[in-house]
Amino acid sequence: MERPSIGGQAVIEGVMMRNNEKYATAVRTSDKKIVLDKREYVSLTKRYKVLGLPLVRGGVAFLESMVIGMKILTFSAEFFEVEGEEQAPSKFEKFLEAKFGDRMNDIIIVISMVLALALSIGLFFIVPAFLSQIMGSFLPEGRWMNLMDGIIRILILIGYIFLISRMKDIQRVFEYHGAEHKTINCYESGDEITIENVMKHSRFHKRCGTNFIFIIVTVSIVVLTIINVQTFWLRIGVRLLALPLIAGISYELLKIFGKFDNGLINLFASPGMALQRITTSEPDASQVEIAITAFMNVLEEDTWKDEPIDEPA
Repeated sequence: MERPSIGGQAVIEGVMMRNNEKYATAVRTSDKKIVLDKREYVSLTKRYKVLGLPLVRGGVAFLESMVIGMKILTFSAEFFEVEGEEQAPSKFEKFLEAKFGDRMNDIIIVISMVLALALSIGLFFIVPAFLSQIMGSFLPEGRWMNLMDGIIRILILIGYIFLISRMKDIQRVFEYHGAEHKTINCYESGDEITIENVMKHSRFHKRCGTNFIFIIVTVSIVVLTIINVQTFWLRIGVRLLALPLIAGISYELLKIFGKFDNGLINLFASPGMALQRITTSEPDASQVEIAITAFMNVLEEDTWKDEPIDEPA
């Protein structure tokens, strides 16, 4: 019987694991307890057949992962705000609460997602297009300007990841990221899920979101070099229109990378795997325990509950 494909995400002092419609987030509190939040979500790709088609489902999955990611990050961040000093709500928060009431958190998540998308598009698409446009007069005619655009995009990605990895809080998140990968690798190898067994496994995984980001950047270089336009604003328009196609192709490639294990696939996956040397770190046993807690609560049907619970460490 084929085992389910389980994925996850590191959060502030915790890990989220997802198995089909179920996802669970486990967070370690300052008093050494584990807070466990369990949810269900049926993907739009399963609710609407057209959205589940190849090259279409990638963009949908990307947006859904952003929404879920924002929700679990909000959950972990709000929890630690309660643990620390309480801050008075800002005028903007008061306005949202008065305007939207119980829907305020959903509105904040939507705003955060829009801002994150705008920042990503600006940093990885508009800025490289602007810089390569300036350099265009120094480059040979043809597709060289679009190729330079892609090289700048890769350099910005590597530089961005490296800079955020210097932040202390992000270093902790990267340790939980390593714990997430180790747990999934242990499971996929067939070993019993224990702290000792998980610690022995690799902190790298081919289905990692870091790989997905690098694949998106690489695919965008190929697609946007083939679609050879020279005018700046036309180049920006093409990049925005091509985003769903780029996300769709990248998603299908990521699924292939995760499904097969041979020399050619590993060669294509190697740049993204190399980036994981920055985005993952070796976790300690307590961090692995958090990853296992989240993992087991999406793996075992009989442990499933709808409501959040607190468990002692």
